[in-house]
Amino acid sequence: MPVKPRAGVWRRLVKRPLALLGLLIVAIVVAGAILAPWLTGYDPNEQMFDGLTLEGSPLPPNVKFWLGTDLLGRDLLTRILFGARTSLIIGIVANGVALLIGTLVGITAGYFRGWIGSALMRFTDLMMAFPALLLAICLAAVFEPSLWIVAMVIALVNWVQTARVIYTETSSLSEREFIDAERTIGASAPRILLRHILPHLLPTIIVWGTLGISTTVLLEATLSYLGIGVQPPTASWGNIIFENQTYFQAAPWLVFFPGAAILALALAFNLIGDALRDILDPTQRGRD
Repeated sequence: MPVKPRAGVWRRLVKRPLALLGLLIVAIVVAGAILAPWLTGYDPNEQMFDGLTLEGSPLPPNVKFWLGTDLLGRDLLTRILFGARTSLIIGIVANGVALLIGTLVGITAGYFRGWIGSALMRFTDLMMAFPALLLAICLAAVFEPSLWIVAMVIALVNWVQTARVIYTETSSLSEREFIDAERTIGASAPRILLRHILPHLLPTIIVWGTLGISTTVLLEATLSYLGIGVQPPTASWGNIIFENQTYFQAAPWLVFFPGAAILALALAFNLIGDALRDILDPTQRGRD
C-alpha cells in the first residue's frame, strides 16, 4: 500500500536524529508550558518568604526550588515554564501573521507582476533595508508594549523574507505551461492562484514557517530583554534575564537557565526546519 505524502514526510523526518532531537525539545517545551500550573505548584509571581537567604540573596538550585529562586524570591522554574507560554504564543501568532502577509504579498507580486508586482517588491525591498531589530524597537516604542502588540510588531518585521522567496517561486510557476493552459481556457486569477500555484508553494511555506519561529523567539527575547517587549510581571525568558542580570556573577543560574531555554527552543525549530527543507525539496529526494 503506498504511503500517503504526509505520512511519508513524517516517517522521513523522525528517521533524522537531529530532527528527532528538535521534535523532542519542542515537545518538552510545549508540555511544560501547558502543564506549568501543575508541574511546580507555585504562582509565577509569588514572592516566597523562604525564597531568599537571610542576607536577601536568591537561593541556588535545591530540593525545593529545582532551578533556584530569583532576586524577589520567586521560583525560577515556574517563571521559565510560564515564560515558555509567552515565547510559544508570540512565536506561533507572530510567525503565522508574518507568513500570511509574506505569502499574500509574494504570490500577488509574482503572479500579476507589472506595476503591481514592482510596487509590492519595491516596498518589500524598502522594509528589508531597515535592520529588523532597529525597526522592531521603533515600532515597539510607538505602541504600548503587551504580549499581542509585541507579536504584531514582530510580524510586521519578519514578513519580508517570506515575501521575497514566495515571489521568486510564484514568478517561476506563472511561466509554466500548465498555468498558460489554465489562462487559455479562461480560468480566473483566484482559481489559478488557489488551485494550481498555492499547492506548489506549500512546502516552501511550511519550511519558512518552521524556521521563522526560531527567529521570532529570539527577537521576542531580545525585545523583552531591552525592556520594550513583554512587560513584567508577565514572565518572558527575555525579561527574566533582564530582571536578574545584575546578579549574574553572584547567581549565574538566573541568566543561564532562561538563556539555555531560548537557545534550545530556537535550535530545535531550526533543526526541524532544516530537515523539512531537505525532505520537501525535490532536488534532495532520493538522498536519504
